[in-house]
Amino acid sequence: MKENKSIRYAQFLKEAQVRHTVLSYNDLTPKEGQKAVKRIALRPIDIYRLIQPYLQTRFLEQLYALLPLALYLVLFQILILRQEVVDANTITLGLFAVIIGLMFFMEGIKQGLMPFGEVMGNTLPKKVSLGVVLTIAFILGIGVTFAEPAIGALKAAGALVSAQKAPYLFALLNFYAGYLVLIVGMGVGLAAILGTLRFIHGWSLKPFIYVTLIPVLALTAYLMSVPELTKVLGLAWDSGAVTTGPVTVPLVLSLGIGIAAASGKGNTSLSGFGIVTLASLFPIMGVMILAVVVYYTQTPQDILLMAQSFTTVSSEPSWFEMTPGQEILAGVQAIIPLTLFLFIIMKIVLRQKIVNAGTIAYGIVLAVLGMIIFNIGLTYGLTKLGDQSGSIIPVAFSDLTLQDGSVMDAMFPYLLGVFIALAFAWILGFGATLAEPALNALGMTVEKLTQGVLKKRTLMMAVSAGVAFGLSVGICKVIFDIPLGYLLIPLYLFATLLTYLSTEEFVNIAWDSAGVTTGPITVPLVLAMGLGFGGALNAIEGFGILSMASIFPIISVLLTGLWAQHKQKLQEHSHA
Repeated sequence: MKENKSIRYAQFLKEAQVRHTVLSYNDLTPKEGQKAVKRIALRPIDIYRLIQPYLQTRFLEQLYALLPLALYLVLFQILILRQEVVDANTITLGLFAVIIGLMFFMEGIKQGLMPFGEVMGNTLPKKVSLGVVLTIAFILGIGVTFAEPAIGALKAAGALVSAQKAPYLFALLNFYAGYLVLIVGMGVGLAAILGTLRFIHGWSLKPFIYVTLIPVLALTAYLMSVPELTKVLGLAWDSGAVTTGPVTVPLVLSLGIGIAAASGKGNTSLSGFGIVTLASLFPIMGVMILAVVVYYTQTPQDILLMAQSFTTVSSEPSWFEMTPGQEILAGVQAIIPLTLFLFIIMKIVLRQKIVNAGTIAYGIVLAVLGMIIFNIGLTYGLTKLGDQSGSIIPVAFSDLTLQDGSVMDAMFPYLLGVFIALAFAWILGFGATLAEPALNALGMTVEKLTQGVLKKRTLMMAVSAGVAFGLSVGICKVIFDIPLGYLLIPLYLFATLLTYLSTEEFVNIAWDSAGVTTGPITVPLVLAMGLGFGGALNAIEGFGILSMASIFPIISVLLTGLWAQHKQKLQEHSHA
């Protein structure tokens, strides 16, 4: 009996030693690591047991974000509109690829790129001047934009725009697509500079909002006065939503907060808030400026001629026809340049040793692989499903002419059909936002920062309701052909008034809350749905829905914050 106990005890010690070796492997030298690997003899079942809980968590995180949306779109199309889903098998495989791609991508970013941002943020201020720090922050802002998964949604949108109906919009999305992404990236870079300065000096966010909104709204008013440029407004404002994704926000924030902490001024409760807002507003301004430049250098006739040669002579396939080799190249181009830039800063500028190089290399490979798989899923899953759903929803209230020339009669009386379409958008927005993991994280942070004045659930409901109303108003814009500027300018002026009345704490929370609503799943789905919806109604373009989904959460959270402040004052008065 004693012998059996001693054998079991020895086996336990051996297993504990193996577990300790696995956990501390990253702390070993390469030679020690190789010896440790030789000592560990894991069976396939052991490897599976080790990674299964981890993979399951990552997989389920993406599944919970995507599955409810996909099921909702499919069931609405089948049960309410009584239309079958075309290419259901292809879409299903595409959606599965989105889940797998995002799972790999998010883990790759965490393991491969986040350590760079944290080390750079803590080390840069100690070794280089502030000017060099801000230059690096600017270049980083450009690099992370190219690496955003949702940026591919803009490329996909280019294939859905008519050169005849909207020549300048077509030109920006096709001929000037590279410049478009670069301008958006420069906007994020400028936001990174100002956000970093704000972290260091502890500046209020309110003046930044006022000063930025003045030229943005002025440019919006100018574009509204030029008929051809009015069609670009939706793209410009939607571009702000594309920038605040899973790459930009964590990397730029980790750099900015690290710099502020290194300077001894990053310990305020609001460290980290505000930069997302700036990273949304500056790209909007940049895209509008690019549109004005193209307008004064190209005539509509020039663009139409270029479009004809682009579609007949060019051998370049459209976004929907990309080959696997081009998908791989797109994934590499999105991640590798950013990685090389971070590596150069670490080795040449900081002369810092790359710690855990193997783990970082593993993360970069995962990020590239995830981007490739996500791009494929975006093409054949998300974009295809969103475009199809958007194209078929107008049959609720309007006769539709199908591709084969046949006419599908409206299924409901006009007013009832419009109500069904708006209700569809409202439920989609509410459910999609409530399922965002980033919103749950924001809610917990805000509840702690406000010491329970603004509860997590209250914030989540306010943001979700804001997005829901935003999508519904965006659909109204397409149905009734409302100029986007007529909606944007009054709404942002109202938000500015609420900003003036609110405390700094709630202003930071509210203006950043819009960023969590536009993830890599929501952006492509809503963009494709809006363009499909507009195409079915013969609208000039279907952009602008995302911009509505961004401004309404800001307003709803600001109103909720004012209500919470009023409630707190009443409680204090009653206790006095």
